[in-house]
Order: sequence, then structure tokens, then C-alpha cells
Amino acid sequence: MTGSRPENMRAAVAEYVAALHRAYLAQADTFPPAVRGAMPLLAAGPPITVAAVGARNLHLLATREGLGPLRGQEVEVAGTLPGLDWTVRFYDPVVVPALGLLEEADGPAYDGVRSALGVGTVVYHVVAQPGSGLTPHHAAHVGSGLASGHSAAARDFETIRSRVRGREHLVDELAGAASAGLPHAQALLAKAISPHNAEVAAAADGLDPDSIRRALVTAVGGRRDWTPRPPGAEATT
Repeated sequence: MTGSRPENMRAAVAEYVAALHRAYLAQADTFPPAVRGAMPLLAAGPPITVAAVGARNLHLLATREGLGPLRGQEVEVAGTLPGLDWTVRFYDPVVVPALGLLEEADGPAYDGVRSALGVGTVVYHVVAQPGSGLTPHHAAHVGSGLASGHSAAARDFETIRSRVRGREHLVDELAGAASAGLPHAQALLAKAISPHNAEVAAAADGLDPDSIRRALVTAVGGRRDWTPRPPGAEATT
């Protein structure tokens, strides 16, 4: 870290975000075009804003929701890489007093931070530790991990979509809810896609997006060695 002055901290955070996005793009370049196009950070839509929120932890929330014009002591820094543009906007309890009321002694207050900003949907929400954790090397690991997770999700949704004839629109909505970070919507859509599967119902009740997606993939036959259900066979999905 290059000192504790606010401008130095902002520069370090902006570089961390750039390194995260650089690694995400590098990983995305290894996937087919259709998979890249379905990855939430690269999909078409409103511009990306990364809210850098300083509470007890440093939260980084990428969202396509508009955060309005700069007000008061708000500061933003633009970033760009081939294929991706974004803006980092900085918040702390001085700018958003509600952040000062968050209790993070037992772990990051993900929901509390989103509520304080009024953000309902995110492309990603990660926590970085100022100091040794706020390095380009650490950011590269986070970015690669996000890209791998997003690409796996894109492939899974395509698998599910190809096997639930007549319910493709629900899978499209599910993919959108996953990209937006809406676990309750994902749970409801999963149950609508596969209403008779106990594993899907259990995963949906747990509200874990990865578990929901994996349960749906299993319910429709898994990723490999799947054959269509013969006519008249009992539906289990």
C-alpha cells in the first residue's frame, strides 16, 4: 500500500478493480463466444459501476443499477480495458451515514451494505482486505474465480434450457436472476422449472444459487450421458 491518504487508498482500490477485471477478461477469452456473451460482467446492458464501500470491511459491488450523479463528498474513478468499461465510486460512513451503523464483527455485512446503498442487484460482490490483501495478485485470483464461476453458470443454464421444453422462458428468467444476484427469485423460478423434484426444492429452500443450479442440472439429466425421457415416462423434474 502506498500510504493511508484517501487519494492513495482510492488509487489502490481502483487498481485492484482493474486487476480483477483484467483477470476476468483473460479467463473469459478461453471460452467460446456464446459463453463469453452470457457472462454477467460482459453481457450487454447498462454501464457497470463498482461501488467501493469502506465499512469495517472493504466491499466491492459491481452493479448495473444507476447510482445517480455525484453528491457532496462522493468521488468516482473511471476504468477501461478492451471490451469492458466501468466506474469505481467510493462510499464510506461520511458519504452514507447508514454504513456507520453496520456491525461486521462476525463477518461482512453483505445485505447491510446493499441496503445502505439501495442496491438490489449485483454482478459481483466481493470483500477485500486493505493492506496485504489489496494487491493486484490477490485481485487476479478473485477475477479468475469469478469468471470461472460465471462461465460454469452460463453452461449450466444452457444445459437446463435445452432439456425443459416449453419452460425455456423460465430458464432465461432464472439466468437473469442469477446475473442480478437475486436468490429468492432464483429459488421460485427453480421450483417452477422443476416442480416435482425434491432435491431442487431443498436447494431452493436453502437459497444458495450454486446449489440451486446444480440441483436443476442433475434434475434434467446432468451434464453428460443424457438421453431424452421416452414418451409416456413419468416426469421427475
